[in-house]
Amino acid sequence: MENNSIDVSTNSLKNLRKNKTKSRLIKGFIYLMAFITLAVLFYLIIYMLVNGIPHLKPSMFSNHYTSKNVSMMPSIKTTVMLVLLTLLIASPIGIFTAIYLSEYSKKNSKVVTLIRLATETLSGIPSIVYGLFGMLLFVMRLKFRYSLISGVLTMFIMVLPLIIRASEQALLSIDDELRAGSYALGAGKLYTIRKVLLPVAMPGIMAGIILSIGRVVGETAALMFTLGTDPRVPSSLMQSGRSLALHMYVLSSEGFHVEESYATGVVLVILVLIINIVSNLIGKKLTKGSK
Repeated sequence: MENNSIDVSTNSLKNLRKNKTKSRLIKGFIYLMAFITLAVLFYLIIYMLVNGIPHLKPSMFSNHYTSKNVSMMPSIKTTVMLVLLTLLIASPIGIFTAIYLSEYSKKNSKVVTLIRLATETLSGIPSIVYGLFGMLLFVMRLKFRYSLISGVLTMFIMVLPLIIRASEQALLSIDDELRAGSYALGAGKLYTIRKVLLPVAMPGIMAGIILSIGRVVGETAALMFTLGTDPRVPSSLMQSGRSLALHMYVLSSEGFHVEESYATGVVLVILVLIINIVSNLIGKKLTKGSK
């Protein structure tokens, strides 16, 4: 009996050591992957800053584009307009769709299954396909031509699945006890959604919106076929323009202003950071204001 107990304890110690070794290996692998990801990110940022900052010139921030100054200011204004108009359309539709899927629809419903299948499928479609679709529908069929409205509608279709999925997951992750507690206090469904669920889900919803902003700001292929490449600021929804990422692509592809394209990349990175910070601040204010 004593020998058996000693063998059992010895085996348990061996298994414990093996489990500790495996957990350390897995933990080390996770840290290694995280380090590689951060290293690649910092390398790209540093590479862009080193090659772009020396070529930044005051003339590149002129309000009027010429072939000599290759100003990026009109493209910055166009990018901001593109992002705001896209989110103005996509955010309410995406959030309301997510509320319907998580709070009002029946589980295992065919309609819900179809909507989720559609959002997942649309999320995996390459951007060039969106560009071709936007060109065929908005530019040619509806005769919007290369214009700001064509680019906005194409970006709306592109980012809508991201906002729906992120908002739905944020709402579904809320514990049902929170809903039950609100109903037990006599609150209605709409009041519970507006005052209880949305403030809790706001960080997840804002994460989807921030991802959408990043996709709009960094998009080139789809906008080339819909927005166009006019370096001027669109004075109306029916006029063409050029986003900052598209401006950088055009400069680098022409081969005459490669240094200026690096400088444009620096401004693009800074613009994305500013938009993300502002979005987070807005999300925090919305969360506090709803409490």
